[in-house]
Amino acid sequence: MGLVVTARALLFDMDGTLIDSTAAVERTWRRFAARHGLDAAAILAGAHGQRTAETVAAHAPPGTDVAAETAWLVAQDVADTEGTVALPGAADLLAGLPRDRWALVTSAGRELAERRMAAAGLPLPDVVVTADDVRRGKPDPEGYRTAARRLGVDPRASIVFEDAELGLIAGRAAGGYTVVVGPHGGSAAQDRPRITDYRGLTCTDTGDALRLTLPALTGAAV
Repeated sequence: MGLVVTARALLFDMDGTLIDSTAAVERTWRRFAARHGLDAAAILAGAHGQRTAETVAAHAPPGTDVAAETAWLVAQDVADTEGTVALPGAADLLAGLPRDRWALVTSAGRELAERRMAAAGLPLPDVVVTADDVRRGKPDPEGYRTAARRLGVDPRASIVFEDAELGLIAGRAAGGYTVVVGPHGGSAAQDRPRITDYRGLTCTDTGDALRLTLPALTGAAV
């Protein structure tokens, strides 16, 4: 028997949560590192879940035009979606959700979100909150609170699916019930339900709420 949880809305991160864009992301940051003589591994260690501009600001040499470098990186990302795929079961889950009951909350910009979701064969919901829509990126809860508001629900009545430390912190700070997707083992993932992907996850619309059954191998005590 799996873990049964209910919510008014489901809020999903994108990279690493609904799609696997690892190869493309790594190629882009390695280009950036080579461009400035930086350690690509050090950049990649902290980039996940963070807005591009914030990662650039943290690693670029003094005097770098952060806005220009961010624009260059985004253009690289938009042009390179090779190898971007949906996590197993994600397409089936999203296809069965009412469009007004789920949202995408990503640290990517709008154009990149559209490109990666399309490359993975996944639909966009009516509510998409990107890096372009918030003043403060994850771990600030602004993105998840904004998505819940646009869906007309209390963020405390949402389930947040995230794969990274910054996103899990943001989801919990917004009041959502966080579910870890994948192997992340940071402190924000401790004692949280965990799924490897969406195979075996079922969702039923009861009218008042969404009733989810997470697979029996959910990896945490609740």
